Amino acid sequence: MPEFLPLLLFGTVFLLILAGYPVALTLGGVSTLFGLIFFGPDVFNLVPLKIIGTMSSIILIAVPLFVYMGIMLEKSGLANSMLETMAMLFGRMRGGLAISVVVVGALLAASTGIVGATVITMGLISLPTMLARGYSKELATGTIASSGTLGQIIPPSVVLILLGSVLTVSVGDLFRASLMPGLILVGAYILYIVIVAIVKPESAPAMPRQEVQAFFAQDRKVLAEKLLVAFVLPLGLIVSVLGSIFAGIASPTEAAAVGALGATLLTIYVHKRQGTLKIDLFQDVMRRTTQITSMVFMILMGATIFSLVFRWMGGDRVMVDLIEQANLSPMAFLALVMVIVFVLGFFIDFIEIIFIIVPVVAPIFQSMGIDLIWIGILMAMNLQTSFLSPPFGFSLFYLKGVAPPEVKTGHLYRGIIPFIAIQLLLLISVVVFPEFFTGMP
Repeated sequence: MPEFLPLLLFGTVFLLILAGYPVALTLGGVSTLFGLIFFGPDVFNLVPLKIIGTMSSIILIAVPLFVYMGIMLEKSGLANSMLETMAMLFGRMRGGLAISVVVVGALLAASTGIVGATVITMGLISLPTMLARGYSKELATGTIASSGTLGQIIPPSVVLILLGSVLTVSVGDLFRASLMPGLILVGAYILYIVIVAIVKPESAPAMPRQEVQAFFAQDRKVLAEKLLVAFVLPLGLIVSVLGSIFAGIASPTEAAAVGALGATLLTIYVHKRQGTLKIDLFQDVMRRTTQITSMVFMILMGATIFSLVFRWMGGDRVMVDLIEQANLSPMAFLALVMVIVFVLGFFIDFIEIIFIIVPVVAPIFQSMGIDLIWIGILMAMNLQTSFLSPPFGFSLFYLKGVAPPEVKTGHLYRGIIPFIAIQLLLLISVVVFPEFFTGMP
């Protein structure tokens, strides 16, 4: 079979996706058409078996469970309580409100992991407050957009679950290896905000002293209850999910079930306490969970057909031959893949990148003797950076959609540049010092 055919399949699929055709139908339809033309009706004998084998993976059950957990917590209104309480705790220092946004973003990342929901929620709640307190538009928007993408790298993350499934590596190992880079990234964001508050104090003022004093002057019982709802309960949920995985007590799928149940009980508690508990809330959560999960699994089915036909055509062998002929070293090939993923992140969703690009390059990395867990962490960090990069970063679109009219696109672009630089610096550090950042050789 001619060597250009696998590349023709890959190029056709990619161009049609860029043209706006549905990803799942494009992946499955074009691949099936190529299979029928070059392999005949026999393609229909193997494709269903491959799809069933992929869909029966117990790891993938964690996807709807974590999606459900994230949407349920979003509906609980905890983000509002977290931001309000955290802003007062850091209120005495300059930049305290921005630091609280980063910390709450990290907590939401560890409990929801859904970038769009986190950015929109944080934008609606914190952006008007930050602007009213005198924060510069650039620092406010950059902080919110970057904090909202922490769910890509801080476990439990849907991105890491899907990468684990495609790379056929342990999701638990991916969670362990990603925890340190995620926490270091949070620390780097906070350090940057502190530096800005020192160099340009007018860009990150402190909260008014009267408001902070009034908050701490509340009855101790009321204050303790606010802290319980805003921090203790969400942290307990996060620790129960991640702790059970890291301790080896539960698999990621079992831990996701614990998280889904915990999020449900937490939401019931919060809404019952406020007198706003209604059945409509649960119907909406179920509906959105079904929609997001169906989208992910439809793309997965199409990607499974694409991967099968691509390999039938000898695509993996063609790719290896091209790399060998180009005399690329493992690190040069890694750099090439990282650049491609980064650029693709401007145009297509992370789910599509995971299911199209990763299955093609994973066998090559494996043949080079490169640890696939390390590759998974680098991919997740890279995809997180592409979410922020102008002009097509999805997080910037989400935030612009809920920002006040006075916040222009230029403010978003200028504000996000320092945070992109921080992420790229950390990504390079993980490449150079994998043992320190991930605990892996």
